[in-house]
Amino acid sequence: MRKKKIRELCNQKYVGAEGDLFIFVVDLYRNQQIRKQLGKDDGRVHTTDIFFQAMEDTLLAYQNVANAVESMDLGYVPLGTVNDHPLEMLKTLDLPKLTFPVLGMQVGVPDQKPQLKPRLPLQFTCFEGKYNKDFDVKELRDYDKVVTTYYDLRDSNRRIDSFTKQITGAKLDNHKTDRDELPEELHKQELCLDWK
Repeated sequence: MRKKKIRELCNQKYVGAEGDLFIFVVDLYRNQQIRKQLGKDDGRVHTTDIFFQAMEDTLLAYQNVANAVESMDLGYVPLGTVNDHPLEMLKTLDLPKLTFPVLGMQVGVPDQKPQLKPRLPLQFTCFEGKYNKDFDVKELRDYDKVVTTYYDLRDSNRRIDSFTKQITGAKLDNHKTDRDELPEELHKQELCLDWK
C-alpha cells in the first residue's frame, strides 16, 4: 500500500514493482531525542547550518549505497521526485518532526543494460582556481547533439531532447509546483527555522 502511494507521488511506474525501495531521509529527530534524554535543550538542531550538514551526510549515504549496489552487479534508479509532493510524502512515510526525505532509490536486477547518459564536458563542470562565468551557449552545440542522439537511440522512453532544451523547458519556467512548498514543509518539520 505504501509503495503504491510512493509510486504515485514520484510518478514512477517502476517504484516498488520489483526489488527494493530505499528512501534517504535527513534525520535530526534522533539527535534531538539524544539531547533531550541526556538533559540538554535542542541547541542548534533547528538551524539551516545543521540541516545542510545532515543533508550532506544523507547524500553521502546515498552515494555509498549506489556504489555498493553497482559492486553487486545490481541496478538502481535514482528518485529525485520524492519531493515533488513534500507534504504527501511526509504523511505517507509517517515521518516525525526534524526529518525530511531527500532522495529515493529503487534497487533490483536490471532487465536491460541502459546506455550511459552523456555528461557535460569538463569545461562546464570543473574549474581551476575560479568559477568560469564567461561562456557562450554556442559552446554547448556539440554536447546538445550528443544528448539528442542519446535520447533518440534509447531502447525505452525515447524522446527527442537536448541539454539546452531541458534547461529552457517548462521545468525551470515560472509556474508553481508542489516543490515550491519545500521551505514551508521544512519549517513545519522544525528544520531550517532560522531561514526566512
